[in-house]
Amino acid sequence: MVYSPQLLTLAMVMLLACISPGPDFVAVSSHALGSRRTGVWVAFGVAAGCMVWALLAVFGLGLLLTQLAWLYRLVRLGGAAYLIVMGARMLLGARKAAGPMTLQRSTPVKSAKAALRQGFLVNMANPKAAVFFGSLFVTIMPAQAPLWVHGATVAIVGGVAALWFTVLALMFSTDRVRLVYGRIRRPVDAVMGAALAALGARLAISD
Repeated sequence: MVYSPQLLTLAMVMLLACISPGPDFVAVSSHALGSRRTGVWVAFGVAAGCMVWALLAVFGLGLLLTQLAWLYRLVRLGGAAYLIVMGARMLLGARKAAGPMTLQRSTPVKSAKAALRQGFLVNMANPKAAVFFGSLFVTIMPAQAPLWVHGATVAIVGGVAALWFTVLALMFSTDRVRLVYGRIRRPVDAVMGAALAALGARLAISD
């Protein structure tokens, strides 16, 4: 059996999911505004999180999570709390920022490990990814697909996520974008922080 149509469909759906604004978008773009290197590592962290969710879906754990209401609720509340804390930190940082930021006074660069962890945790903080990947694999991939197909799906998920979010990080870390950001840093950080907090709050109260 030829699996290329299913794998191509999976790649297209994954790309559309990545393009859709959410916590991953906010995390990558906000970090890239301060440092291209940090933004790229956050992007890699997000991609790693997507691969973990995809791997869980391969083993059926994603659908299991959706069937256990209490476990899903617990994970959802934990993820919501993490996003709200991240948003609150950005809001506090925007409040304490003193005046415009120039390229020479950019946000301190995080270590690669810290940035990678940040992106990974932001992605894993959204348990709705379990529903997305679980339903995606059940809908697109045949139940009796060979092992190499499952491996390919995980690789495609990670590759598409890494490609898109790296492009996003590179775009938001260009000198022109950063110069504009330097002039309006406080309101931008406030909006980014509020967006993360709002996404966390929405996750907490959603079914």
